[in-house]
Amino acid sequence: MATHKPLPKPEEELEHTRRLLKEEKKAELEYYRNKVLNTSHEDRKKEGLCWYPINLINHRISTGERYVMEVERIGNPNEPHVFNAGKTISLFVNDNSKGGATANRAAAVVNWVKGNRMRFTLNGDDLPDWLYDGKLGIDLLFDEASYKAMDAAMYKILEAKGRTLELRDTLLGHHKPNFRPLGPIPEGLNLNEPQQEAMRYALAAEDVAIIHGPPGTGKTTTLVQVIKQVVQEENQVLVCAPSNAAVDLLADKLSEQELSVLRIGHPARVNEDNLPYTVDGRMASHPSYKELKQLRRKAEEMRNMAFKYKRSFGRSEREQRRMLIKESSDMKAQAEQLEYYIMYDIFAKTQVFCATMVGAVGNPLLQEMHFKTLFIDEAGQALEPACWIPIQMADRVIFAGDHWQLPPTIKSYDAAREGLSETLFEKCITRTGAARMLEVQYRMNSQIMEFSSREFYKGRLQAAPAVASWQLLPDEAPFEFVDTAGSGFAETLDPESRSLFNEEEARALFKHLNALLERLKAAGVATEALEAGIIAPYRAQVKLLTEMHPQQADLKEALPDLTINTVDAFQGQERDIMYISLVRSNDRSEIGFLADVRRMNVALTRARKKLVVIGDSATFGNNPFYSRFLDYVHEVGAYRSVFEWMYE
Repeated sequence: MATHKPLPKPEEELEHTRRLLKEEKKAELEYYRNKVLNTSHEDRKKEGLCWYPINLINHRISTGERYVMEVERIGNPNEPHVFNAGKTISLFVNDNSKGGATANRAAAVVNWVKGNRMRFTLNGDDLPDWLYDGKLGIDLLFDEASYKAMDAAMYKILEAKGRTLELRDTLLGHHKPNFRPLGPIPEGLNLNEPQQEAMRYALAAEDVAIIHGPPGTGKTTTLVQVIKQVVQEENQVLVCAPSNAAVDLLADKLSEQELSVLRIGHPARVNEDNLPYTVDGRMASHPSYKELKQLRRKAEEMRNMAFKYKRSFGRSEREQRRMLIKESSDMKAQAEQLEYYIMYDIFAKTQVFCATMVGAVGNPLLQEMHFKTLFIDEAGQALEPACWIPIQMADRVIFAGDHWQLPPTIKSYDAAREGLSETLFEKCITRTGAARMLEVQYRMNSQIMEFSSREFYKGRLQAAPAVASWQLLPDEAPFEFVDTAGSGFAETLDPESRSLFNEEEARALFKHLNALLERLKAAGVATEALEAGIIAPYRAQVKLLTEMHPQQADLKEALPDLTINTVDAFQGQERDIMYISLVRSNDRSEIGFLADVRRMNVALTRARKKLVVIGDSATFGNNPFYSRFLDYVHEVGAYRSVFEWMYE
């Protein structure tokens, strides 16, 4: 009989996690100092941590009365970088009069990045007066605020009392979670049986429920219906996720259900389509907003009038100035009072508050609120300390996610190894028994799905009838593994980025893809309507494939929407056709972070109708996971050798 290791005491476990968080902060700060503060522009550009030089395209004042700037990077559009929506950045100028020294900086937050263009919102109220003094650039900034919020939450959860203490110890597996008797769910929701079961458990939970959603199983659809039902009973709920993109998606889906949604967060971190749901957006559409603007304008006019007099003036002018200043001050106080009323009114009428975990403490009014139910989506990607931030604001938690997909990104190897990489979602799913898995996927052909189903989901994943036999052509196999063993396609280390690439494997991939497109065209398939992607686990291979892509004469026309990126960038996405370039090929059987099987699970489950994996079986075949993968390849007849067609 198996013996289970006893759980550590909650306080000991939380103290340990808090210590690991400090290690992670230290590692990230060290990385920032080494890669940003102490390096040249050129070195930072190579690391993808700097855009320099940039052209200023335009600037304007946003809904939130902040300056929004749009810039364009000069140079190679294929140069990889780390910038994306929500990142904190520093806009700087190289003052030509000072020999190119960086003289001035302004903090900002990225709205979006599209190719060589970036839009961001300045944190200050005014445009920098040095904007046109030299060449502009952008650096990544270290985000200390998130660490402060997480550490404060860890301190509070360690000192927790009452309901928060009960909930904390239940989530960590020290109390059995309670459920009310399972009741019926509303009819006409168009949910399958496992989705209905997950919904029943979520609605019956008194402490915690977990909706475990493998790829393509309709996790978001199910979660939205649960939220909608809970809102009818409780009026207001808090919904969080670790990334701004995940929060924006939920805000969209919940608004489609005609729920009143308020998106909490810095306007720059919110997708443009979601700006109407923000505090600023909702204020701008409030019936009293016009009056507020008029009060502010009049207060400013009075103040300007008061100070337009010169220094030498008499008693009556002084009295006039004093009266104008008082009127301006009174109007400003009225404006502040009206603004508070508008905010209070908006919050009172909101049904769903949406925020990132750290963003949940970014608004003073929200901080004062308490909710019966908190929802955390994409919980498998959330650091445990981040989850404790909103948990203190609620009586029960409903998690949704999949711990077999991408984990949180952790810079400190030691902190990850010692337990920071284990999320609260994972702890709950293994310790509480409160999870219900969604078992029917609507994304991919059953042959593409089956290996992941066996390896990660105990064989319980099923393909919905509508997608089970999806193929590009009746005789086109949905899954292929192209083996480059013995071909001499060796990996190469990029000396600048220290990342790996494999040029011959890249050539083989494009040759295979072009041959596939020729077969599709011959069969009369309109390939330009197909969505296709190429995944490589190494940034250097992504860069190489991106640079080789324009040289493929017919490819741009045949697949205009072809996307090439890392595994992480494809999380939550899907394509009709997906190629995976494994890159690693050496005589030492070294596979690096290909050994992170969760990343591989994400890569293998993006394709709908055609999945092609290219790699060297001799390099990774000794790894137990890849050994089972190769067994599956042979079982379904998906094995191809690169020699079969590469040298024809």
